[in-house]
Amino acid sequence: MKVLNPYIFRQDWTAVLQLLNQSLYAEEMVCSMSTQLFVIPATADLKGNAEMHNHLVPASYHRVTAVGSAIRLQNGETHETIIQILVSCVNNGLKEDQEVMKWLPIMRDDTPDEYKPFVETIIRWQQQAERTLTSAKQLLTQMGYESQNQ
Repeated sequence: MKVLNPYIFRQDWTAVLQLLNQSLYAEEMVCSMSTQLFVIPATADLKGNAEMHNHLVPASYHRVTAVGSAIRLQNGETHETIIQILVSCVNNGLKEDQEVMKWLPIMRDDTPDEYKPFVETIIRWQQQAERTLTSAKQLLTQMGYESQNQ
C-alpha cells in the first residue's frame, strides 16, 4: 500500500482555484455566445459550430470538475484521488481546447460580416479560458503534480 505524504494536502489551493474559476468564467462566455449563434437565423447553420461544440462540452465538463476538486482540496479534504482528478481534468480540458480552437477560425470565416466581430469576441474569450487553464497547469507543476497526467 502506498503511504501518502500528508504535506501535499496542506498546500494552499487558493491560487489554483482562482485560475480555474477565471478559466471557467471565460468558458461560460464561450458557451453562451457560441450557443447563441445556433438561434440567430443568419448563423444557425454556421460551419464549424456544431463540431466546435463537440469539444466545448467536454472542455466545460473538465473545467467544472477541476473547480470542484480544487474547492474540495481548499476546504480540507485529503484524498489523493482528488488531486489526480484535478490534474487530469486540467490536462484533458487543455486537449479539448486545442480542438475548440481549430473550429473557431472556420466559424469566423463562414459567418456573415455583421457577425464576425461577435465570433472574434468568442475567440478572445476562448483564448482567455486557455490562458488561465494553462496557468493553473503551470502552478500545479510548480506544486509538484506534473507527473500525474492521466
